[in-house]
Amino acid sequence: MIDYDGMSFNDLISSRIMQALSTHDPQFAELPHDQVGNRVTRNCFMAAVAKINGMPFFPKLAEFCDATLHANCDPTALTRGFFTPVSISGDKLIVAVANPWSPLPDEYLAPRFPDLEIVKVVTLAGEISRAIEAVASNAGPSRSELEAIDVEDLDEGIRDFDVTTDYDEPMAQLVATIMADAVKTRASDVHFKVEKEVFYYTFRVDGDLQPKVEIPMKLKDRLDAFLLNLMKLPTEIRNTAPGISGRFTISYFHRPIDIRYERHRTYRGYHVTMRLLDKGHINVTLGKGTLAFDEETLFELYKVMKIPAGIIVMSGPTGSGKSTTLNAILRELNRPEVNILTLENPVEDEVAGITHCDLKSAKEFKPMISSFMRSDPDIILMGEVRDIESAELAIEAAVTGHKVLTTIHTPRASQIIERFEQLGIERWKIAQTLKAACAQRLIKVLCPYCKEPTEGVGEKDRRVFCLDESWASTPVFTASQNGCAECRNTGYNGRTAILEIIPITPKVSDQLSKGEISPYELEVRIQEEGVLPNLRRSGLRLFREGKTDLAAISKVIDMTYSDD
Repeated sequence: MIDYDGMSFNDLISSRIMQALSTHDPQFAELPHDQVGNRVTRNCFMAAVAKINGMPFFPKLAEFCDATLHANCDPTALTRGFFTPVSISGDKLIVAVANPWSPLPDEYLAPRFPDLEIVKVVTLAGEISRAIEAVASNAGPSRSELEAIDVEDLDEGIRDFDVTTDYDEPMAQLVATIMADAVKTRASDVHFKVEKEVFYYTFRVDGDLQPKVEIPMKLKDRLDAFLLNLMKLPTEIRNTAPGISGRFTISYFHRPIDIRYERHRTYRGYHVTMRLLDKGHINVTLGKGTLAFDEETLFELYKVMKIPAGIIVMSGPTGSGKSTTLNAILRELNRPEVNILTLENPVEDEVAGITHCDLKSAKEFKPMISSFMRSDPDIILMGEVRDIESAELAIEAAVTGHKVLTTIHTPRASQIIERFEQLGIERWKIAQTLKAACAQRLIKVLCPYCKEPTEGVGEKDRRVFCLDESWASTPVFTASQNGCAECRNTGYNGRTAILEIIPITPKVSDQLSKGEISPYELEVRIQEEGVLPNLRRSGLRLFREGKTDLAAISKVIDMTYSDD
């Protein structure tokens, strides 16, 4: 039986889907059913589903849905049934479905549109969610309702906070509206900040903070207490703890979304940051979507994945997609004969066939890793190396023949080695166990609908960013200053990852151990060879291809020096 995107298909249907997939790509012929979710992209899978049923497949149709058709429909019923009405054409009602075998669309829509013939098309489950999101929204409390809130009135904690329902209590409605808007706009974080005369929130979308939205100042403590209630934390700690960490779960059209909460005290009040871990939109695949690396990078990444034992480290600043890439690698490595254990805080992407462990506190780290080592693992994912203890345990796991995947915070790939040394690990130990040092960045992608062509790069930018004279006449694109509706007037639409890889071969390992080469000299040597993927070259390749611009590249990569 195949489980895919929240849908389950019986053995007969599953076998038919596998036949269609193997016709498309012979490598799927022997693929076990429990591996389909890890190995087959959404578009490929749903195209096979459509083909079996003789229906057209439309991967993108949320923007074409007629919002008026939702007036008589319950968004919860549509979400649970994986279907949505799209439009009316003559005497036909066009309905998008993710599961053509389900009778729910006919049973639910036929009584509501009795004079119309239902005609189905197949789309992605995510597109159905997008269509429903576009028309189903809670408006939130008015300014007068917020001003009228009794700041002493504390409600009870809510276990699974449903942000797509309406609440009579204005504070609950305010938080529900903010979180629903955050999910809808694909925000990665929500910030609440207090300044001298203003209390506001803002979203981080595609790496950038969005415009501020003000909230009455008197509500800052009331909002704080409400969020602490969601995490079942006592409100007494509000004024006593300098920093508070916690987690809670919201329900968005019955899709659970984990929220990682962090709050610290500031001069004027507090600063709350909530990271959204929307697992419903996680189906990461190397070479697809955000991880659509070029062929050169993918080849080197696959070579790294073939390493039988040792440490593979992904570096980069917070929010650069390090964990996402490692999860995509785990999906590729996930096989029934391989025992994979992960230790994360929190678990961001739960993959069938992999044992995920949630680190509740820093004190659990050492005993959990020690237990891992006695659990017969083949591959271990450690969320992050942050201190001497975690570094030593990663080294120990690699020395004993395990493949270890982890992350660390350094600007460049070569600095991974130096960072391990700063944590107290001897150079020779690092050199013998580290097999690949990788650095990743996420670069904003230009909106394809409003990006503006430009004839070459100006002299000032060529000098600042060390670009040769050929760029003076190279046709490129820049972001539209005012953007368009498709990109929410930002000029950009999403982000894509670029990667830098420094493999530590046996020869390089020996040179590093003996001190014959420094990490920086190794980086320079690899850059001069020009074969392995490099952040600067990858960014300029995207620029030349018209996918991004210099402003987006220079925001995440230091372009003021050349590799040459």
